[in-house]
Amino acid sequence: MPVSRPEALLIDADEASGFPNAPLPVLIYRQLIDAAGERAASTFEALFAAHRWPPEWRYGLFDFDHFHSTAHEALGVFRGRARIRLGGPHGSQHEIAAGDVLVLPAGVGHANLASSDDFAMVGAYPPGQRWEVERGDPARFAAACRRVAAVALPDADPVGGSLPSLWR
Repeated sequence: MPVSRPEALLIDADEASGFPNAPLPVLIYRQLIDAAGERAASTFEALFAAHRWPPEWRYGLFDFDHFHSTAHEALGVFRGRARIRLGGPHGSQHEIAAGDVLVLPAGVGHANLASSDDFAMVGAYPPGQRWEVERGDPARFAAACRRVAAVALPDADPVGGSLPSLWR
């Protein structure tokens, strides 16, 4: 499957809110697959696994701003649509829909602001990276930034795209 070049969004740190974000761009692959529902979920799981990003869950997106300081994250939307925020409480809003993939560098804040009732995604992470949920704490900002900086770059893009060149 040929993969088009993703949207690449740079999101600055928000020290006042405690969100490290990242010097690496968020990648958004629009309409990567043309399917919905369980077939799309299975397609994303197979695609992520084939590119060495083991899928771990099927769920929605938390409705509060959070980030993962110990893992990069790939999200494949397999049902519905959502308006999300990237970058923490002062971040930017984006629309995502079934077929889209987001690749979030460690530290990037994200939240679901509004979504269709059927909205769901597959989540995947590079091998050996374990995610946790952090909500942003200005008092712990420096420590979160150190954890984010220590997360290894993945060897491959979760969909076979241009992450290796965009994240180096």
